[in-house]
Amino acid sequence: MQSSPLGHSDSARKVIAVLGTLDSKGREHQWLADLIREFGHDSLLIDVGTGEAPLVTPDVSREEVAAAAGIDLSALMARQDRGECVSAMAEAAPVLLSRLVEEGRIQGVVSLGGGGGTAIATAAMRALPLGFPKLMVSTLASGNTAPYLAGRDIVMVPAVVDVSGLNRISRAIFREAAAAICGMVDRFRPSRIGEGTQGEEDRPLIAASMFGNTTRCVDAARGRLEMAGYEVLVFHATGAGGRTMESLIADGLFEAVLDVTTTEWADELVGGILGAGPSRLEAAGLVGIPAVVAPGCLDMVNFGAPETVPSRFADRTFYRHNPQVTLMRTTPEECAQLGRILAEKVNAYTGPVRVLLPLGGISLLTAVGQPFYDPEADDALFSAIRNYLDSRIPCIEIDAAINDPVFSDACADALLAMLADRAGLH
Repeated sequence: MQSSPLGHSDSARKVIAVLGTLDSKGREHQWLADLIREFGHDSLLIDVGTGEAPLVTPDVSREEVAAAAGIDLSALMARQDRGECVSAMAEAAPVLLSRLVEEGRIQGVVSLGGGGGTAIATAAMRALPLGFPKLMVSTLASGNTAPYLAGRDIVMVPAVVDVSGLNRISRAIFREAAAAICGMVDRFRPSRIGEGTQGEEDRPLIAASMFGNTTRCVDAARGRLEMAGYEVLVFHATGAGGRTMESLIADGLFEAVLDVTTTEWADELVGGILGAGPSRLEAAGLVGIPAVVAPGCLDMVNFGAPETVPSRFADRTFYRHNPQVTLMRTTPEECAQLGRILAEKVNAYTGPVRVLLPLGGISLLTAVGQPFYDPEADDALFSAIRNYLDSRIPCIEIDAAINDPVFSDACADALLAMLADRAGLH
């Protein structure tokens, strides 16, 4: 690297951290670092390996990385437990990279990895701000990437072949990665998260959850909220969307939450493919911001094509949303459990919260005459919410379907009233 230690650049060239396990993939990371310099930026080679000695000389040693988190790496390595070492590096690397970003010493990060390297590098990347350039070339990028992304804006590129040596395929992939991270860094402009065009940057933000079956409700409520001076960021409740929303709420990005599409809990409970994890519905309560919560689309569990539905569900009610998505109706027993989960999550909220129940249907599919119309299941859901919800929390029942204007207006009114109370306008 043509700059001082830990990334103090002596020119206008940006510094890109090249993070990797240099004991096993040192030459590949060195080649990547050389490409970055060839493309006009500086590189900072950081070793997070925990096996043999690094194959190339790093700019930041593994011992320095571990020390950033107060970890004695030599003692740890002496126990020869690879899993323990990888976990320790996954704890230390985020501390080091966060410090480098906060001090303005790096303007991007890239890594190449297999299982262990991907776990360490993405842990570090997840700790970095939204919008900061981060790119991971991984052998795991073509599978389930949710555990590695965890709602963060990490670009993952399939390695195609293993990150093991330089060959005609890996060179092409690594060159693309170097060009991509350099392009990201070239265009990156540090700014406040959510900054928009002139006049938008000072508008307070509201998070909203939405599914295709609640689109009309959220769009109408969003219009009301935007007319009141807020900017609404909508998250698709597909598992990743819910995790991202929860993560950004926890980061303090939002003033309030319109969480009318809590469908991810149906997948989490029953075993669908769009669960958002057991912490879904918790972040708003932890940060104490105003929230409106509704049981939107808890009537459905998501699977892929029909042949992907587990055989244990053969006798259930299904709706083919499209060739790739099969929806399964939740049963009265499942709805009772979902109602209790929703109520107990909301009971833990520390800020103002209201629960709204659309008695005429919780999705497009539960209206009279629609495939998921099941009054018994809906009653089980609503009864459980009523029974388990703390009496201090308002539960507003609307005799309308979730997409009816009267319900979307009620959601917007409830959220605006709580925001006004918090601002002392009432």
